[in-house]
Amino acid sequence: MIQARDVDYRCGEANLRGYLAIDENAVGPRPGVLVFHEGLGLGEFAMERARRLAGLGYVALAADMFGDRRQASNLQEVATLVGGLRAEPEKLRARGRAALATLAALPQVDAGRLAAIGFCFGGSVVLELAREGADLKAVVSFHGVLATKMPAQPGQMKASVLVCTGVDDPLAPPEQVADFENEMRTGGVKDWQVIAYGNTLHGFTNPAADGSMMRTALYNEQADRRSWASMKSLFDEVLT
Repeated sequence: MIQARDVDYRCGEANLRGYLAIDENAVGPRPGVLVFHEGLGLGEFAMERARRLAGLGYVALAADMFGDRRQASNLQEVATLVGGLRAEPEKLRARGRAALATLAALPQVDAGRLAAIGFCFGGSVVLELAREGADLKAVVSFHGVLATKMPAQPGQMKASVLVCTGVDDPLAPPEQVADFENEMRTGGVKDWQVIAYGNTLHGFTNPAADGSMMRTALYNEQADRRSWASMKSLFDEVLT
């Protein structure tokens, strides 16, 4: 039986309202997975993914990166909320760490087996956490931004890294993908992979992405299904 409830936590002055999904019938500590939302804020899409992860046997916490579960209603608000955090990567990372600490402290969670996934803006968040050496077994970015102001230092990244990206995503153009791959090499990351889906735009995991708000964001059922299967395969390997 999957139970879900809001979880309030803080980071500095910000009150953050996450969403916890858990199988109440499961026994003993189990792996925990963070879910980081897209640029619109923590809404039903990330919550549904958290519930799906709980159904797979994980304790899932969908984090709130904007505070007070703020939601953007247009691209201008997205640019303001996301841009403010991306301009201050230390602040962005601190909010990610606050969510990680909240998840790790739950009695149902095995704090030695933690992972994080993120969509769009959230994909960049999980990569920033990995770059700073957060205690994560794996991170998965779905159509996330790959560029960073603070590249990984050699030997710093401990997590296994999976990047799922659309070949035609303008937010992750080929040169940024190449830069990211070079960052992984120079950073000495032991386990990383980039999966690029052909004929695939931004936002490919979200059925609500119909091109109306952002012309280059479009759901792709095949890429959604394949990327989720790749995530499950990685988690089966590193979280068990």
